[in-house]
Amino acid sequence: MLSTIAIESLKRRKTTAILTLLSITISISLLLCVDIIRTQVKTSFTRTVSGVDLIVGAPSGQLNLLLSSVFNIGTPTKGIEYKSIAALQSNKQVSWLIPLSLGDTHRGFRVVGTTNSFFDHFKYGDMQSLEMAAGSTFTQPLSTVIGADIAKSLGYKVGDKIIISHGLGSVSFNNHDDHPFTISGIVKKTGTPVDKAVYVTLQGLEEAHTGPKHSPTSMLGRKSADKANEHEHEHEHEHEHEHEHEHEHDEHTKEHAVYNSEAFTPESVSVVMLGLKHRVTALQLQYQINQSKKEPLMAILPGMALAELWQIMGNVESLLLGLSGLIVICALIGLATMLLATMRERYQEIAVLRTIGAGPFTLLLLIQIEAMLLTIVSAALSLGLVAGLMSALKPWLSSTYGLFLSSPLFGQSSVIIILLILGCTYLVSLFPAVAAYRRGLHAGLNANS
Repeated sequence: MLSTIAIESLKRRKTTAILTLLSITISISLLLCVDIIRTQVKTSFTRTVSGVDLIVGAPSGQLNLLLSSVFNIGTPTKGIEYKSIAALQSNKQVSWLIPLSLGDTHRGFRVVGTTNSFFDHFKYGDMQSLEMAAGSTFTQPLSTVIGADIAKSLGYKVGDKIIISHGLGSVSFNNHDDHPFTISGIVKKTGTPVDKAVYVTLQGLEEAHTGPKHSPTSMLGRKSADKANEHEHEHEHEHEHEHEHEHEHDEHTKEHAVYNSEAFTPESVSVVMLGLKHRVTALQLQYQINQSKKEPLMAILPGMALAELWQIMGNVESLLLGLSGLIVICALIGLATMLLATMRERYQEIAVLRTIGAGPFTLLLLIQIEAMLLTIVSAALSLGLVAGLMSALKPWLSSTYGLFLSSPLFGQSSVIIILLILGCTYLVSLFPAVAAYRRGLHAGLNANS
C-alpha cells in the first residue's frame, strides 16, 4: 500500500520527478561507463600483444624492453648477435621467431626492421591477426609496410616511396636518401602501436645503413637471384624470338627470387619475439635465457610486464572512478533537495494521511520508498542505456582505440556500484524523511489539541 501511495504521489509531481529521474540516470550511466571502460581498457591494454610468449633482448629492465618492442617508446636496447638468434631458432621449444630491429624514424614515426614472419604471427586483442587494408607484405628488400595512422596522416598509398632517417628524433639530418623504400602494403586499423609504425625489411634496413653486403650470410637471397638471372639470360639467348611469354614468367620469378626475408641473416637485431609450441614451457625457457652465459640476454613475459605497467597507471583509473562517484553523490543530494523542497507542498497530504491513521514512522517510510523507487528505476534505465550504447560503439571502439569489449559488460564491480548507490540513496533520503516524520508529529499534536 505504501508503494502505491508513493507512486501516486510521484505522479502528482511528475515534472519534478522526471527531471530528478533523468539526473540520477545520467549520473549512474556515467559511473557505469567509467567502470566498464576502466576494466575493459585494462583487459585490452594487457592484450596489446597476444600470442607472443616471450620477448628477448639485451638486459635493460622489463618495462624498458616492453616499451621499446611493443609500444615503440623509449630507447631501444643494444643488439642481439645473430648466433643468439640462431640458437633461439633451433630451440625445440620455439615454434616461431620474429626479429625486430629498432633505431630509425620516418617523419617522427618509428621504423621497425623485421621479416614477413611479423605479419604471419603477431597478434593483438582476442588473438586477432594483422590484416592488410591495401597491398601486401614485403615483396623486395626495399619494400615497406606502414600503419593505418601513418597512411591517413601523411596521405601515403601503395607504391609511394619514403625515406627513413637515422635516430629517434622527429627531425634528423642523417637521411638514407640513397635507399628509398617502396610502400607495398598498409595494415588495417588495429588501435595498437602498429598503426603508428613503419615496417621495413631487415635486409633493406641494413643496406640503408651500410650499403649492400656481399657476404655468404647476408646475401643468401641474392645468390638465388643471380642463379635465376643466369638461367633466364641463357633461356632468352636460345629462344629470343620464340618464347616471349616464358620470358615474362621468368621475369616474374626473378622478381620474387631477389628477396627472401627469412633467408637473410642480419648481423644483429634489437629484440626477438618468440612463440612457443607449449605455453607451459615459457617460464622454463625464460629462466634458461636469463641464465645464459654465452651472451647476456633478458627474456620477459609480455602479459606480466603489461600488468606491471598498468599498475603504474592505476592512479588514473581510481581518479576517474572517484570523480564519477562524486557526480552520483551530487545527483542523490539533488534527489534529497527535491524531496525537501516539495515537503511544504505536501503538508495537506501529510495531514490527510495522519487523519486516516498513518503514524509519523509511516510517513518516514513513505518518503524513503519514493527516493528508493526513483533510484531503482534510474539504475534499471542506466543498465539498459549503457548496454545499448556499448553494443553500438563496440566496432568503433575496437577499430579506433583498440578497445575490445568482452562479455559480460557488467561484472561484480557493477553490482557493487548499484548496491552502494542504493545505500547512499537510503542515507540521503533520511533528511526529507525525518522532516516528514516531524511534520507528522506536529500534525498529530494539532489534531489532539
